[in-house]
Amino acid sequence: MQYFIGWDVGGWNCDSNPNSRDALVILDNHRKLVGVPWRGNLRATINQTDTSQAFIEALFQLCQSEYDSNQNRPVLLAIDIPLGFSQALINLLVNRKPVPMIEDYASNPYLYRYTEQFLFAGGLKPLSPIKDMIGSQATKGMHVLAKFAPDIYQCGIWSGDNRLFALEAYPSACKHSNSVKNLLKPFGFTKPGVTKLAKDIVEQVEAFNHADKYDALLCALIGWLQVNEPEKIMQPNKEALDIEGWIFVPSDAFI
Repeated sequence: MQYFIGWDVGGWNCDSNPNSRDALVILDNHRKLVGVPWRGNLRATINQTDTSQAFIEALFQLCQSEYDSNQNRPVLLAIDIPLGFSQALINLLVNRKPVPMIEDYASNPYLYRYTEQFLFAGGLKPLSPIKDMIGSQATKGMHVLAKFAPDIYQCGIWSGDNRLFALEAYPSACKHSNSVKNLLKPFGFTKPGVTKLAKDIVEQVEAFNHADKYDALLCALIGWLQVNEPEKIMQPNKEALDIEGWIFVPSDAFI
């Protein structure tokens, strides 16, 4: 991979939402910032581009940079939103096939995929697109996958033409990760943590003056770790289902 794009996803109609919009951060393979972080609504960009190359070029333009398509440099898009639904929910909707029993909420297979239940077991608290009402953002992320990276490259990673790759990142988990905190220092963050809970963190660096941009940076760093230091990322285990995907988090993020 030559470029890593972090995408913190807003709803389909987030144009006027002061708290949550789409945000993009692009890093090169040396973790240098490419262009400037961007925040807005990607809906028009998604609608107006028909190929992964055109989509990548548009993302670079939004960040006031340019992607040289002639060099065919692969890009990894790390997305902060659920990129799939559980097999149990799919069976319920498509085949009217229920599971035998529902127990506590964290193990409810309609609400949480295996990868999310795995994170719960590690002390983390991932969101459900159904229970936590983030269906707009989830369908937006899955729409981009279907349009530009529809094929399963490996569990949790999608592609289509080997130019654009995509995975699901979980920036909130990074507050417990020393490996990510160390990667944040060159950007000027002296006390990194979770932006949603510590507003003063994003005020340290002007380029990341909103929590959405900071989360996009965390996504890009998770993508960089997955490619360059995969031993520091929790990898899919044998229980993970390709159709459900996988949430990539730093291995030292577990409580």
